[in-house]
Amino acid sequence: MAKAAAHKITITEGALRFEFPHGWDASKFDEWSFYRGQFARVGDAEILCKAKNCGGVAHCAKCGTKRIAGTRGIDILAVDPGSVCWHVEIKDYRTTRETNFAFLADMVALKVRDTLSCLVVARLNSNDDIERHRSEQALDCSSMRIILHVEMPPTHTPLLTPKMQRAHAMQRLRQLVKAIDPRARVVSMADMPNLDWSVTSVDLS
Repeated sequence: MAKAAAHKITITEGALRFEFPHGWDASKFDEWSFYRGQFARVGDAEILCKAKNCGGVAHCAKCGTKRIAGTRGIDILAVDPGSVCWHVEIKDYRTTRETNFAFLADMVALKVRDTLSCLVVARLNSNDDIERHRSEQALDCSSMRIILHVEMPPTHTPLLTPKMQRAHAMQRLRQLVKAIDPRARVVSMADMPNLDWSVTSVDLS
């Protein structure tokens, strides 16, 4: 099992900077060489059309693009000193006009599913010693936690505040990933109780 890092680990994702404490091991999972260079090919599998007697490959009804399964990786994979594996997905909508967040929980569930699959085969087949050890470390953990860190755009309606949107997303996420983490959480910089890492905003100007 890979040893926990002896120093703080800083990971920047867009305009957000995550700092994990001493003793943690954390990395940008969706940038692992095994995930990007080998495992992603699994997602090239084509989705067959379900129309009666068709037997062909499904295409988008609007643009005609061939539908493939695709693979999705979580943003940050971290292991704490207590042998808990954390899957952290990050979304920052502060500078967008996005108003519909109903898709967030489903997206995270799919990313966690694919991340777990990738960890299993990376443990066996990765040519990168660090990634192979991190896979072993994650899979040998005593439990797994799922966190969606999302920064919402400002809202002008009291009927659907950012806090309410996060609550709705968390309810859906817990339903989807109950078998993995029934306590999955949706957090933001302003609301991160009982999490050991810190998140700050980065000035990209």
